Amino acid sequence: MQDFKSFSDKLSNLKSDEFENLALELFQFQSQSNPIYRKYIEARRLDTMSVKTLDQIPFLPIRFFKDHKVISGNEKDYPGFFSSSGTTGTITSRHYIWSEQWYLAHAQRIFEGEFGGLKDFHILALLPAYLERKGSSLVSMAEHFIRESNSGHSGFYLYNHDELISRIEMLANDGRKILLLGVTFALLDLAESGKDFSSPNNLVVMETGGMKGRRKEMIREEVHDTLKTFFGVDAICSEYGMTELMSQAYSKGGGKYTLPDSMRVILRDVNDPLSIAKRSQGGINVIDLANFHSCAFIETQDLGKYDENGMLEVLGRFDNSEIRGCNLLVQ
Repeated sequence: MQDFKSFSDKLSNLKSDEFENLALELFQFQSQSNPIYRKYIEARRLDTMSVKTLDQIPFLPIRFFKDHKVISGNEKDYPGFFSSSGTTGTITSRHYIWSEQWYLAHAQRIFEGEFGGLKDFHILALLPAYLERKGSSLVSMAEHFIRESNSGHSGFYLYNHDELISRIEMLANDGRKILLLGVTFALLDLAESGKDFSSPNNLVVMETGGMKGRRKEMIREEVHDTLKTFFGVDAICSEYGMTELMSQAYSKGGGKYTLPDSMRVILRDVNDPLSIAKRSQGGINVIDLANFHSCAFIETQDLGKYDENGMLEVLGRFDNSEIRGCNLLVQ
């Protein structure tokens, strides 16, 4: 198990019926090899050998990534880390990574499984603030997508809205789709800029969350309605990801997410974080098998629910929880 390459290969060929066994195997490994997770389990007075099902696994509170180096195995195996964007005066999370190359290949597999090949897209990334600092996993992923799209029109944008609009209009009916990947506040700034815009039929708009203290928080429906009106699209796609996770979930509209094969969400009781929710709504606990090098079992500060079709909806944040740079919108 300490051979991360071997585990990454296993994860790349994961079948849905293998998830639980692999998660339980990973739990036993990380409960011994991850010092921070081991201490947390000991504080919970849990016998690790008694854990036989996914709902018995303890989830590490996400704030531990701010104060500790959450790693499994030898420190020398970690050449760098991703860091969260944070807001002024806050401590950012650090997620130490085993291989950025593997992370990027994993992110590409997930995206292409939902939306098709990157070479079918021009990738236009509107990520101000994220581009203006180092260590963003979102920027790293966007750079990779831009490179893999093999399009001379793909690229990053900061605040140059006129250039971005001109590029989108120029690529109308080009034969490829246009993916406008943007942090929420920047997409709203563009939509409310008063600029004229003629929407092409091949445009896909994807928001990644994030107000970063730039704007007042808005409900998701209000945000998406504003963006749909300006961009002339029927739906706004969304990405659910964070520094502390190596996998991403995607929504093709309506804020309802499909989870990748490497991820499961178990909802916890909002009043008792150590218990599983008895209803379809609760706090989001994530199992991300792609975190095999750190901790795969994360207690987030997000609220969620499953709809009647088993799709995950992210409802927002717990009251009084710390606002992350990529915080999610309250419904």
